[in-house]
Amino acid sequence: MILSLDPTSHVPPFEQVRAQVAALAASGALPPGHRLPTVRRLAGDLGLAVNTVARAYRELEQSGVIETRGRAGTFIAVRGADAEREGAVAAREYAARTRALGLSPGRALELAHEALGGAPG
Repeated sequence: MILSLDPTSHVPPFEQVRAQVAALAASGALPPGHRLPTVRRLAGDLGLAVNTVARAYRELEQSGVIETRGRAGTFIAVRGADAEREGAVAAREYAARTRALGLSPGRALELAHEALGGAPG
């Protein structure tokens, strides 16, 4: 991920980082699921304080652009049409797996409903 900061800009560094990551995510240059560098690593790469990058990441997370998955790291979030597309992929994978296990379509749907917290049918 290549970000560039303008030290002469009136825009604070955290906002420059936030805006650039948001723009890269929106354009698809950083696709959903792309792992971002750690706060420390990005701060070191950009020559910024850790708190500056942490603030940018916090604001990106609050706006739904990124998501933190604990120790796994920080990733570009799946949103809107991307979420629909990812859901369709997951459904196809589930269908293939239940067929391989020999489950009937009806039972597979019942299990999916249960997993989603709803009643079957």
